[in-house]
Amino acid sequence: MAQVPQTFFDALAVRTWCGLALEALGRAREEIDAINVYPVADGDTGTNLYLTMESAVTAVEAVFGAHELEPGARQRPTLADAARAMAHGALIGARGNSGTILAQLLRGLAQVLAADGERPHTDGPGLRLALRQGADRAREAVAHPVEGTVLTVASAAADAAATAEGGCAAVAEAAYRGAWAALAATPGQLAALERAGVVDAGGRGLVAVLGALVETFTGQAPGAGGPGTGVHARVDAVEAPDGHGTGEHGSGGHGTGEHGSGGHGSGGHGEDGPAFEECGEDGAGPDSPAFEVIYLLEAGDRAVARLRTRLDALGDSLVVVGGDGLWNVHVHVDDAGAAVEAGVEAGRPYRIRITHFGLGDAHTTHRRPPRERVQRAVVAVVPGEGLAGLYTEAGATTVLARPGEPPASGELVEAVRRAHAREVVLLPNDADLRHTAAAAAEQARTEGIRVALIPTRSAVQGIAALAVHEPERRFDEDVVAMTSAAGATRHAEVVVAERQSWTMAGICQAGDILGLIDGDVAVIGEDVTVTAAAVLDRMLSAGGELVTLVLGDEAPESIAGHLETRVRESYLAVDTMVYRGGRQGSLLLIGVE
Repeated sequence: MAQVPQTFFDALAVRTWCGLALEALGRAREEIDAINVYPVADGDTGTNLYLTMESAVTAVEAVFGAHELEPGARQRPTLADAARAMAHGALIGARGNSGTILAQLLRGLAQVLAADGERPHTDGPGLRLALRQGADRAREAVAHPVEGTVLTVASAAADAAATAEGGCAAVAEAAYRGAWAALAATPGQLAALERAGVVDAGGRGLVAVLGALVETFTGQAPGAGGPGTGVHARVDAVEAPDGHGTGEHGSGGHGTGEHGSGGHGSGGHGEDGPAFEECGEDGAGPDSPAFEVIYLLEAGDRAVARLRTRLDALGDSLVVVGGDGLWNVHVHVDDAGAAVEAGVEAGRPYRIRITHFGLGDAHTTHRRPPRERVQRAVVAVVPGEGLAGLYTEAGATTVLARPGEPPASGELVEAVRRAHAREVVLLPNDADLRHTAAAAAEQARTEGIRVALIPTRSAVQGIAALAVHEPERRFDEDVVAMTSAAGATRHAEVVVAERQSWTMAGICQAGDILGLIDGDVAVIGEDVTVTAAAVLDRMLSAGGELVTLVLGDEAPESIAGHLETRVRESYLAVDTMVYRGGRQGSLLLIGVE
């Protein structure tokens, strides 16, 4: 179905582009994964790009949703609002080399689009400038760029856009054609690609994203009656925008470089992700680092500059993107612990992901035999590091949801795959994640995984479900038992009000302490401990056998002892369990079974 074309680059165009790019990456994901041979053949470039863009889409949709729900607000966010949301969403959701580079490219675009906070839209010249800024910022994030990768494709797109005259549609079409030409030339610039007979995977993903940009402004996708006929993964299948095949090395000789013309590997800036100087021209070899380390980092500019130097000495494929106190760090190292410790010294790292490539797998073009699937696993979304540790100790695969940063469906699907089980029980632990979790479950089922979604609305309900989980039981029986345990657990949370608002318990002011029972405000108070005690009394008035308390980092130190004493003295035969949840958004989570 053809899209309604956008004339200018405004907030709606940002929303449309992100949505179309996500769809395009979804269609191309498996194809891109299959050609991922450089710098490491771990077969996840397409998936990483998809998850990064999905996070951007989620952030943009949240901005539009907030404007639609807020009384008296504008009907649509500004271009700056949408562009910043796109960049922030991509930053916090960036995965792998290619996703991290894409996030920085989008951040560069957003810096131009949001330069004038009140400007309703930008035109062709503005889009040209944004594409240039995006390509340059992406290159700057890479420690040691290499020719023939996504940065080469991004630079070529910006170069081609700079020569275009006219509005956004003409600029987008020029950028797409320039990117295509550079992509077709990548095998002549990287021996690993030439041997495998494929184009660069990250560059292929960027071409898909730019094709979505063309569709945003023309209403037609390249290859669907619009300009160009698409780009395919294998070199011998690549078609030029005029519909003619390019042969093995593209249209401008053997390796045309970033501008699509010239000699062997001229021009270009860089890589499918971070630095590949130790991998060499032929790609990653057996002596390459064993681990991929990725984390978000809260730190200042000077600390990050020191971190870059330290991580560059520890390993390769280094990319650090972001700014304004929040960064996404990606590096390949042999000592994963040292890479994380460097982040701790620089600031506060979180959402830490460590992947072991495995011998004969990620650093070569040969794949290890697939490990045997376990019969059953539990995948759970948890709101803090402390609970993540608790769930992991109980055998669950966890997805960390930071305050204000809910996971997207793709992240949940990835966790289901990581669990590597024939049967999976999915615990979203948040009422707002119900639809996201349902979409993830449906996707996993199409991959042959049997998934049961238990609609847990709080992490304390998930704890109750996990406590009765028995993998040896029949799947249906296990799901029924876990569902019953979760359903029999009333949940509450104690939080700080962010603004004045109407609640079921009356009007609250910013800074008030709110006690929510089963999602509704039941108590408004001024003291955390007093409010928590009032909530607990209300919950236990209906009976109970076990109280679960999960303390956030900002909860008073004395609150656990006070509530334990209250339960022991006032409610006979009721036990209390206390856990540390870490930075979980709420001061306190309460469960009563």
